[in-house]
Formats: sequence, C-alpha cells, structure tokens
Amino acid sequence: MQKQELRAAGSLAAVFSVRLLGLFMIYPVFAAYARNLSGANPYLIGEALGIYGLSQGLLQIPFGLLSDRIGRKVMIVCGLILFAIGSAVAAHSGSIGGVILGRALQGGGAVGSVILALVADLTAEENRTKAMALVGISIGASFMLALVAGPIVASFIGVSGIFWLMVVLAVVGIALTQWAVPNPPRVRVHRDAEAVPALMGAVLRDRELLRLDFGIFALHAMLTASFLVVPGLLRETLGVASRDQWIVYLPVLLVSVAVMLPAIIVAEKYRRMKGVFVGAVAALAVSQSILYFAADNVFVLLVAMVVFFSAFNVMEASLPSLITKTAPADAKGTAMGVYSSLQFLGIFIGGIVGGAVQQQLGSSGVFALTAALALVWLLAAASMAQPSYLTTRLVPIADGHGGDAERLAAQLRQVPGVAEAVIVADEKLAYLKVDSKLYDAAQAASLAGAA
Repeated sequence: MQKQELRAAGSLAAVFSVRLLGLFMIYPVFAAYARNLSGANPYLIGEALGIYGLSQGLLQIPFGLLSDRIGRKVMIVCGLILFAIGSAVAAHSGSIGGVILGRALQGGGAVGSVILALVADLTAEENRTKAMALVGISIGASFMLALVAGPIVASFIGVSGIFWLMVVLAVVGIALTQWAVPNPPRVRVHRDAEAVPALMGAVLRDRELLRLDFGIFALHAMLTASFLVVPGLLRETLGVASRDQWIVYLPVLLVSVAVMLPAIIVAEKYRRMKGVFVGAVAALAVSQSILYFAADNVFVLLVAMVVFFSAFNVMEASLPSLITKTAPADAKGTAMGVYSSLQFLGIFIGGIVGGAVQQQLGSSGVFALTAALALVWLLAAASMAQPSYLTTRLVPIADGHGGDAERLAAQLRQVPGVAEAVIVADEKLAYLKVDSKLYDAAQAASLAGAA
C-alpha cells in the first residue's frame, strides 16, 4: 500500500479499536458489577450486557447507507457522539434500567459499516483487501487486549470508571476521524465493502451464506451468555477475585492464539477449510458440554476455557474468509453487512436468553443452552458445501472498454483462474472471483484496458 493508504487504513483501524476496546473491557467484569445495581436480577443483567447488540445489529446497514448520502466522517462522528452519550448514561446510572438504556445508546452508534466504506473510499482496488485485513487484525487484538485489561482497569477505577473511559475513547475516536483520517476524494458505493439494497434478496436466499450467518450469530450468542456465568465460576472455583481474573485470561488467550495460527494455515494454505471449520464447531460443543457436567472442577474449567477460546479465535478468523469465498463477486459487501448484523443480534440474544435461563436454571442451565446452540451449529456445519477457495478481485475498466459489458465479462471468464466475472459499468469495475494460485492478473488488466 502507498503511504496515504497506510495512513488511512491505520487511522481507521485505530478508530474502530478504541471503540471496541471499551465495549469488550466490560465483558469479564460486568456481571459481578451489575448484581449491585438497583433492580438487578440475572435476566436484566443479561439484557444489559447484550442490549447494545440489538441497536448495533439493526442500525449497522442503515448507517452505512446514510453515509453514502451525507458523508462518511459525519456519520462516524455522529455515531461516536451517540456512543459517548450512552457510555455517560451507563456510568452515571445506579440502576440496571439506566445501564440498559446507556448500553442501547452505545449500540446506536453503529459506525462499523461506515468505517469499512471509508477504508474502501481511501484505498485502491488492488490494495483494499490488505487494508481490510489491517482493520480485522485490530479488531481481534482489541478483543484479546480488552479481556485482559478489563479486570485490571476495573480494579483501579471500577466498572463505572470503564464506562467513563469509553467516553474518553469516543472523544479520541472523534479526534482521529477529524484530524488523522484523510478526507476521501469522493464518496461512492463499493459493492465489495458495503451493503447494496438491490442485492439483499439474493444474499438472504443463499443457503450457504445463511449457514455462515447462523454461525456468527451462534458464536457471539455463546460468548455473551458464557460471560454471564464464567467470571462467577472463576471466583467460586479458583478463588480468583474479579480484579485478578486477567491472570487466567492472559495465558488462556495466548494458548488459544498459538492453536489458531496453525489451524488457519492448514485451512487456507492446504485447503482444509471445511475440516478445520467443523472441527472448531465440534470443539465449541465439547467445551460447553463439559462445563455443563463439571464446571465446578478447576481442571475442567481451565481446559474448557482454552478449548472454547481456541475454537472461538479460529471461527473469528475463518468465518469472514468463508463469507468472501461464498458470496457472489459483486455482493461481498452486502453479504458482510448481513453477517455483521447477525453477529450483533447474536450478542443480544445471548445476553437476554442467557440471563433468563440463568435466572430460572442457574449456571448449568446457561451451559446447557450454549451446548445445545453449538450442537445445532455442528449439524448445520457438517452439511456445508466444500468452500470454493476463490477470492474477490477488482479490476478497473478503462474508458472505452466497458461498452459491451456481457462481452467483456465473457472474455474475463476465459482468463486463467477466473471463475466468475460481473461488470458494473457505472462504477467502471469488474468484480471477479478467482483462484489466486492460477489467476493471471496481467491478462485480466489488459482485457479491461487497465494495464
């Protein structure tokens, strides 16, 4: 990437990260904190933890569409202001109802899709995948850092202090957006990076994409429900106070990353994606099942946490890749928009249903719920089609080369490695699905007049 593209991708990854850092920091410490709020019960604690996922999931695509009309930076700043207001409401509230309202407002600042659209505005087609990968890495790093940092930070400033810290991080995000992120030369729709309403029907009818959407929904429902009970188990079984639980999370996460990296290499490089994917879902089911039967055993608890987070990280890395491989060439952004919305709705359902189950059946009931969810996912994953191992490539079409779109698309399909070609004349782009090992980029560019 060129210097300007690196600056754009890096600064936008930072904006994404500072917002997610605060949100994820709450996870390991929230349940213990919320028990002392006025009016709290397990159901409402679950609702408070998960409610931001509802507003986030419902508003993710509308925020992106609005940013096409009124500007990316305007929507990012508005979203971060809403996030800051919600954080302040949650920090100031002494009741569970107030925290629920604050968390819902936090989720209302659904700027993730806008950030990805702005990344696309600021990067050339050939470098966009690298820029998106940088943002994706920052999200994963934020999650792991937050789980370790949350208990440490809470020990100094409390959970209400973390909410105030989110206000500060939102202000930092606004400053980065205004002064560090370059201004795009123009705002345009990018079918590889944002949702297109006209393509929504085709994406929602695709059974393989829906199977993957259910996967991310189930994964984050399990994560959110688990954090309603796991911190309490660590306190009761290991005798580790909430403020010291980073001592458990740190080695668990380090081991999970060590497991994830070779698994992803095997899946991608050696084209064993389905085997690795189904194996990871099975590992999730095993981890929740053994927690259901023996969560009060120290060894079992620690092993289950390692297995869960190892499989979780494999899924977080492989699911977006599978969406890219499965989606039609010109509908990648739409498929990712639906996928992202289902991820956040999974957080909401995990919190609200997990809280209700915990109130009625206790911790074992929550693990019965998450195990059942993992087993349903396993059945769906076992029958998935073999991934195509195709990736999306964008080829600019030079003036005078896109007159006969069907003819150009047919010519591009004859290029070695090209499996699918769609011409979008008004964008002057060819959207290709290609086998990277066989793809002749020079020939494709020559046909499009971009060489």
